[in-house]
Amino acid sequence: MDKEYNFSVAQIESQLPSLKEKGITELSLHDEELSRDKKRILCLIRRIASEYPELFCSILIQPAAVDRELLALAAETFCSLEIPLHCSQKGDKLLFDKKLYASKARLLNEAGIVFGFQLTYAVTPGDSLKLFMERLDFSVQQYPNHIDFPQTESASSSESSVTGIFSARDIRYCRDLAFAARTFYSAGRAVPWFLSVLKPLRIYPSRFFADFAEWQRCNNCDFRSGFSPEAENHKSIEKMQLLFLEQKYEEKNCQQLFPLVQDIVRLNGALSRLAGEGEEAVVETSYHPDDLLGPESMDLQSFADNVCMENCHVRVFSDGENPDYAVE
Repeated sequence: MDKEYNFSVAQIESQLPSLKEKGITELSLHDEELSRDKKRILCLIRRIASEYPELFCSILIQPAAVDRELLALAAETFCSLEIPLHCSQKGDKLLFDKKLYASKARLLNEAGIVFGFQLTYAVTPGDSLKLFMERLDFSVQQYPNHIDFPQTESASSSESSVTGIFSARDIRYCRDLAFAARTFYSAGRAVPWFLSVLKPLRIYPSRFFADFAEWQRCNNCDFRSGFSPEAENHKSIEKMQLLFLEQKYEEKNCQQLFPLVQDIVRLNGALSRLAGEGEEAVVETSYHPDDLLGPESMDLQSFADNVCMENCHVRVFSDGENPDYAVE
């Protein structure tokens, strides 16, 4: 079992060489003070890249500190940037700066940086279920690699945050919604295909996750069951994704597109497992992988109308440095 260590940022800065001796391969730098100090973050990333480049770092960073200089350095480092999506009070309304977060996400995606958003609910005065769902919908639209919900998820702790406009029932609903997003989107590694697969269903991401939360409850893999999506094998999560997507596509009378959805999910899943676990595979598809992984797959209905079917056995493998695939 992996050991967990707790260090202050100052200890990490002074004892970086000892981390390798302790066998530490992953490091979470989730310090509020550090997250606002761009110069200190740059210095720390440079040291890690120089002294322990194999170390994976998850770094909390405020959106204001995200710029091209930092991203150029992060692109050369084994890291993930975690960005809290803050709200602010303006008059009697609670708002979040969509323009700011969209511009930062665009920079991150252009630089090819792994990043995630951190969302909370019933924490800021004036928050509501509707506003939380809006933040979740917005976050998914920015293509983060994952979405985290860092607050305590126990029912007793959540319900202690009940406010005049955020009932205990709303909080439980958000907790289940967050758990569904953690399972389907983050643990399911769905970022490359989620929005394109959602488009034919004509529903918002938050509504989709709410439906998936109900599916999890019925299948005894929800928050209450003790199911841990992060501890689950990705193939198991993929199986859950496809079972639920098949149900939703039938419900929305889009079942003719499901074979295409299945191809996209399975091929992307195999590529993610190759990159993450070094697992090679052969995937049977109804379309050529070049098409499935190309821009055509962003619009599934147009893809089905214009791309010819071609049964393929796709071998997913490593060329020694990068994931690759070939039709056998």
